[in-house]
Amino acid sequence: MKFNKLRLSGFKSFVDPVELHIEPGLTGVVGPNGCGKSNLLEALRWVMGESSYKAMRGSGMEDVIFSGSANRPARNMAEVVATMDNSDRTASAAFNTDDMLEISRRIERDAGSAYRINGRDARARDVQLLFADASTGAHSPSLVRQGQISEIINAKPQARRKVLEEAAGISGLHQRRHEAELRLRAAENNLLRLEDVINELDAQYSALKRQARQASRYRNLSSGIRKAEALLLHLKWKETAEHAEQCVKELKEIRTRTGACTAAAASAGTRQLEAAEKLPGLREREAIEAAVLNRLNTELATLEAQARQAATRKTELTALLEQITADLEREKATQSDMSAALSRLAVEDEELKLGMESRAENRQQAADALERARKELADLETAYERFGARQAERKARREALRAGLDEITRRRERLSGQLENDRNKLKAARARHDAASFDTLVKNAGDAESLLRQAEQDSLNAEAAREQADKAQMEARRALENA
Repeated sequence: MKFNKLRLSGFKSFVDPVELHIEPGLTGVVGPNGCGKSNLLEALRWVMGESSYKAMRGSGMEDVIFSGSANRPARNMAEVVATMDNSDRTASAAFNTDDMLEISRRIERDAGSAYRINGRDARARDVQLLFADASTGAHSPSLVRQGQISEIINAKPQARRKVLEEAAGISGLHQRRHEAELRLRAAENNLLRLEDVINELDAQYSALKRQARQASRYRNLSSGIRKAEALLLHLKWKETAEHAEQCVKELKEIRTRTGACTAAAASAGTRQLEAAEKLPGLREREAIEAAVLNRLNTELATLEAQARQAATRKTELTALLEQITADLEREKATQSDMSAALSRLAVEDEELKLGMESRAENRQQAADALERARKELADLETAYERFGARQAERKARREALRAGLDEITRRRERLSGQLENDRNKLKAARARHDAASFDTLVKNAGDAESLLRQAEQDSLNAEAAREQADKAQMEARRALENA
């Protein structure tokens, strides 16, 4: 096998993809210090399976990825691809079917590296064996780094032996020998485990033999159990068949009853349709009755308000009659006093006239007394005039009270007529309500009865208000008669 081409991308200083063609003969790479000559050698060692990051002159294997510069950003991936000519068929048997072999190694940050041979995933061991069979590899002495010549000169015989073996082309055999030894050790361990398993199986043999006898007995018992179960199933089947016949008879009877129930259901459906046809009329009647009840409730509320007004007016008239009665009593007393005073003054006047004829000397005293009597008489006349004015005013007020009582009487009669009319309407509504027999009216009967009871209560309240008005009228009449 021969190297034909080396392709690098993102490996150390080779940030851009670079292809290095290796022609037959001697190929030299010339350049100043720091241009990347050593990076080419490290790329070859890396693609051939180098696993030591120290050999790559880094602190970690990810240091082979281009870390960026002042003008170029860092990369997250590095890849090296080596193309080899296998036309002489000197590769391993697993890869010896192709004329060209392409070995690639790719590393990504935080993801590790992966190998591929001709586009197929491969292990690092497969790549190392492939190059070991070709007498080369990542640690091949043919890859001479700086200071390695002096190391070989000063190396121990064992290290020199590795160099000679690789030069002789037998380093791959040593690698395969090492792998064969590992496989032999694994086979020996498997044999030891197999002996342990055999010993354990020998220990289990007697138990398995006893279990086999038990299994044979179990088979015999199972056969008898199956026969008994078959007989039992036959008896159950016979019993089930008889039960099925009985069920068929019962099913026929049930179907007969079902037919009768279906006919009854059809008849009920017909009655339901007839009732549904009557439903709109009944609902209309119910709406009319509800409207009548609402109107009656409104009228009863009006009557209650009027009854309250009549009660208020009665209270006012009663208070006014009491005040007038007190004034009349007081004026009667005043009139009696004035009449007595006039009589007394008339007697004194006569006495004075007689005294004037008989006693001239007392004329002056009589004149003074007469003057006083005249003044007192004038005061009494003034008081009498005021009493007459108050009497006229009380008479006018008495007439106004009589007119108010007449108005109350007329209102009482009108309220009585309205109450009687409302009672008749309530009786008619109750009669119409009692005549409704459909399911919807029955459902709403509670609400209708509640409304009727409320209407009756309102009627009773109006009747009580009317009685109170009658009582107030009678009291007002008695007050007028006493006046």
